[in-house]
Amino acid sequence: MGLLAALACGLISPPAAMAGEPAADSPKIELVLDVSGSMRARDVDGDTRMAAAKQAFNEVLDATPEEVRLGIRTLGANYPGKDRVAGCRDSEQLYPVGQVDRTEAKAAVATLRPTGWTPIGLALRGASKDLSSGDGTRRIVLITDGEDSCGQPDPCDVARELAAQGTHLVVDTLGLTLDRKVREQLSCIAEATGGTYTAIQHRDQLSSRIKQLVRRSADTPVQTPTPVRGAAQCAKAPYLGSGLYSDRESFGEHRRYRMRVAPGQELRASASVAVDRAVDPDYGVLLRAMTPGGRELVRGSEAGSGRTDVLSSGLRYPVADVDDDEDETARTVCLELSQSFSAPASVKRAPGLPVELAVDVVGNDDPPADVAAFGLGRGWMLLGVLTVGGLLAGLLWGWLTRWRVTVWRSN
Repeated sequence: MGLLAALACGLISPPAAMAGEPAADSPKIELVLDVSGSMRARDVDGDTRMAAAKQAFNEVLDATPEEVRLGIRTLGANYPGKDRVAGCRDSEQLYPVGQVDRTEAKAAVATLRPTGWTPIGLALRGASKDLSSGDGTRRIVLITDGEDSCGQPDPCDVARELAAQGTHLVVDTLGLTLDRKVREQLSCIAEATGGTYTAIQHRDQLSSRIKQLVRRSADTPVQTPTPVRGAAQCAKAPYLGSGLYSDRESFGEHRRYRMRVAPGQELRASASVAVDRAVDPDYGVLLRAMTPGGRELVRGSEAGSGRTDVLSSGLRYPVADVDDDEDETARTVCLELSQSFSAPASVKRAPGLPVELAVDVVGNDDPPADVAAFGLGRGWMLLGVLTVGGLLAGLLWGWLTRWRVTVWRSN
C-alpha cells in the first residue's frame, strides 16, 4: 500500500526507459565511418580526413535531436594486417543505436585510428541489422574516402538487397575524395535506396551535411509501403485497398493489380519506377486502367531519355453514379503497370526495378462526362465558327479592296 501511495503521489520517479527513452516509432540513424588506412591522408583543410570526421561527429552528436536514436558503426578500424579475409571482416558497431549519451559516444569516437581495409558492403549489411527494430524512419549515413576494397559482397548489390526488402531504409553517402570510381560506387549505393551522394572537400561541409541528414530523419513522416506482388493476368491479380504499396518489376515486364470502384466514386492511381542501376537512354512508364476483360478505360504515360532516378505516371478514372433502379455493385478495375526500361548486358536483372504504387478511391462529386466526345464536339463547333468567320472576313476584305480601287481610278 505504501508503494502504491508513493507512486500515486509522484514520490517515486518512473524508470529511465519510461521517462527519457525515445518512442518505438522514433527515427533511427546510424553513422557508418570508414577508418581504413587511407583516412590518414592530410587533404581536408590542412588536416587528416580522420581528424575532420572526428570533429564533424562531435558536432553532430551535440546537435542530435532528443527524439532521434543514433548509432555509430565503423569499417576498417581494427585489423592492420594484409590478410584480405581478415581485413574484409573488419566492421563493428562502435556505439549502439539509441538515445545518445554524448559523453560516451564522443569518447568512443576519440579512440579511432586509421587502420585497415574498406569492407563497405559488409558494413552496410551490419548497419541494416543494427536498425532492424522499431517502426520509425531508418537512415544510414556512410562516410568514406575510398571504394570498397573487398569486392564481396558488392556494395551496390547490398544496397539493392536492402531496397528490395521494402523497409524504406535510405542510405546516404558522403565521399571524402573526388575520385571518379569512388563517386560512381557511392552514387550507385545512394540511388539504389533513394538516398543522396555528396562529395565533401571541407571540414565544415562534412559537419553541416551530416547534421542536415540527421534533421531530415527527424522531420520525415513515416509511411511504409505494403509489399505486394502483381500478377501477369488480371484474373490472378491481388486486390488493393487505398494505400501505398511496393513491388519489384523486371525489365519490360507487365504487372497487374485490381481495385473495386463503386458507382459515384473515382479511382486515383500513380506508379513510380525507381532506377537503381544503369539503364539504356530511352525508356517509358505506362499505367492503364482496364476492365477485367482487357478493354482499356484510361491511361497515363511518361517517357524520358538520358539519366534519371525515378519515372512516374498516374491516372484518374471516375465511375458514373447510378439511378435508384440501377445496379450499385462496385465494379472491378484492373490496373496494369508496364515499363520499357532496358539495360546493357553487363547489368544485373535481379532483383527487378523498385516500384511504388499509390492508389485511392474517393467520392466523385461531378458526374463524369464523355470527355472525348465532348472535346470532339467542341472542336467541330470551333472549326465551323472559324470557317464561317473566315469566309465573311474574306468577302468583306474583297469588297473593300474593290471599292478602294474604284475610288482611286475615279480620282
